[in-house]
Amino acid sequence: MKITLLTGKTYDIEAAVGFPLKVVKSARAKRLTLRIDQQERQPVLTLPARCSTKRAVEFVLSYKDWIEQALNKLPETQKFTNGTQISFFGRQLTICHAPEKRCGVREENGRLFVSGREEFLHRRVKDYLKKQAQTELWTLSKEQADKLNCPLKDVTIKDTKSRWGSCSSLHNINYNWRISLAPQHVIAYLVAHEVSHLKYQDHSGAFWKCVAELYPQAEEGKHWLRQHGKDLYLYE
Repeated sequence: MKITLLTGKTYDIEAAVGFPLKVVKSARAKRLTLRIDQQERQPVLTLPARCSTKRAVEFVLSYKDWIEQALNKLPETQKFTNGTQISFFGRQLTICHAPEKRCGVREENGRLFVSGREEFLHRRVKDYLKKQAQTELWTLSKEQADKLNCPLKDVTIKDTKSRWGSCSSLHNINYNWRISLAPQHVIAYLVAHEVSHLKYQDHSGAFWKCVAELYPQAEEGKHWLRQHGKDLYLYE
């Protein structure tokens, strides 16, 4: 394990602890703290402004048993397999492994047929969902951007573990592919949120008013994502 301390020096404690560790430096932190990031599936150490290398390492090692127990209690990650049922942009789909077909991945009558060898099924489904998500989220985002008379340059699908979406000052929007597995009202909220950033690059009152105007049920989608978003992150 390697942690980068305030001096910029990297200290390797992987041999002593045995798992990855994320370090966050905070000028506002009053003391050392540890937590488990369920999405990244790793412990996070927060360092106050003044902390010695020796103290930081000793602190982590003193909680080694707690960290291991907490990591062991995390829910198992999910893979797409034959028979898995998913919601994809509100459409209920059952994944069907069809090794005899030459279709790649094809959606048909509520089923998602996947050809090829079974060990490649998860990757093929994920690649398909990401590709389709780019098309569908572009359409949804463009419709909302046009309502605001804001230009939208591009929509990109990301595989992030900490953000559902982002919008740059260059009018590009990024989405986490996993949002495609959420209920439709949640997707609609996130699209309204990111498109509103085309007009407001902040989270001011004007921004939230814009989100609500684009999607009046925004609060419901926001609440769902806070409560259940972690479940979507179980998909690798």
